[in-house]
Amino acid sequence: MQANNAVPTIKRRLTSMVYEILLAFAALFLPFLVFEIVVKASHTSQVEHLRQALAFLILGIYFVHQWTRKGQTLAMQTWRIKVVQPGLERLPMRTALIRYLAAWLWVLPGIVVAYAADLSNKHKLYAIFASVIVWSLTAFLDKDRQFLHDRIAGTRLVQLPKPEKKGAKAA
Repeated sequence: MQANNAVPTIKRRLTSMVYEILLAFAALFLPFLVFEIVVKASHTSQVEHLRQALAFLILGIYFVHQWTRKGQTLAMQTWRIKVVQPGLERLPMRTALIRYLAAWLWVLPGIVVAYAADLSNKHKLYAIFASVIVWSLTAFLDKDRQFLHDRIAGTRLVQLPKPEKKGAKAA
């Protein structure tokens, strides 16, 4: 299936991201289960930092692997979205790593504000949600409607065509 130049709508990309969050929880489940058993569900400051680092690492492995393998995560496959780097058949590891790190800009400003202002847990979530909303608006600043992390990484999201129906091939 070849990518075309059509850009998926912002709504489609954000919907795919919501699905991606659900899949991320699934990807984190087993590593976190093992981690919690090993640390005996401790909640010391050091263990909390290790927990965050584990999430960052596991998610990085998942996204970078999927993007370099075929340019799509499971959610992107469902919504027929593919990440490409113009002129290349596959996304290089370095580019996928840059894209992964740059994608943290969606939540990083909210995290910084939440901790700098010493917000309650509920208000931390609001700050992160506000950060996501603001970063999603960066697509409107781009002539091709690409998100800022794609512009930083030199990648593009493209909309793949609907697959042909099986009955149509026989005709």
